Amino acid sequence: MSENKILYEGKAKQLFATENEFELIQFFKDDATAFNKKKHEIINSKGVLNNLISENIFKYLGSKNIPNHFIKRLNEREQLIKKVEIIPIEVVVRNIAAGTFTQRFGIEEGKKLPETLIEFNLKDDEHDDPLISDEHIKVFKWANQLEINEIKLKALSINNHLTELFNSIDILLVDFKIEFGRTQSGNTKEIILADEISPDSCRLWDKKSNEKLDKDRFRRNLGGLIEAYKEVATRLGIDLSSI
Repeated sequence: MSENKILYEGKAKQLFATENEFELIQFFKDDATAFNKKKHEIINSKGVLNNLISENIFKYLGSKNIPNHFIKRLNEREQLIKKVEIIPIEVVVRNIAAGTFTQRFGIEEGKKLPETLIEFNLKDDEHDDPLISDEHIKVFKWANQLEINEIKLKALSINNHLTELFNSIDILLVDFKIEFGRTQSGNTKEIILADEISPDSCRLWDKKSNEKLDKDRFRRNLGGLIEAYKEVATRLGIDLSSI
């Protein structure tokens, strides 16, 4: 773990200062949480796997001209990232009905949606990350309309690239959560992808068996979370010999 000053601690990650004011160290913990930490366990090596998988996906998206905060992986648990002003919104992209979405709308899990759906949730664990609209975002000045439009376009582009990537390794991208942040370049602010993309933040199903390869294994007490994450990493071509 970094010996630098800790700036933030979330459910699954920590952020540390560096000597460069524009860069941070992101540390991946082994904490597994669900239902806003109402369910919580430590699962050995989860953080290592999420670090490796997120690195792989952020590099892939970078190669597709999706600007993001990833600079490089430092070790098995840490990444060097660009410092951003996080927009306090969780962007949820849904391709297939699953999870709480099916309960809200009475839709059978596994039903393919007629088109990709984007939802926004406020990052607020205390109030269970409430669902919010564009109007909420503008009224509370979390982002303006131009930024909201840009976030939606970037989210759809990320979905297209990730769907293609996972299809190539026989995995269905059911849905996923992403976050964005602002970077400052002179007088210009740019919105870039931040946080992580891993089986913690995506629903991933095997295309043939519909076996869950994501954090639902923890949420639903299915067991085998590490084995599922390793399966995703292996299919992505990640070397797991050090784990």
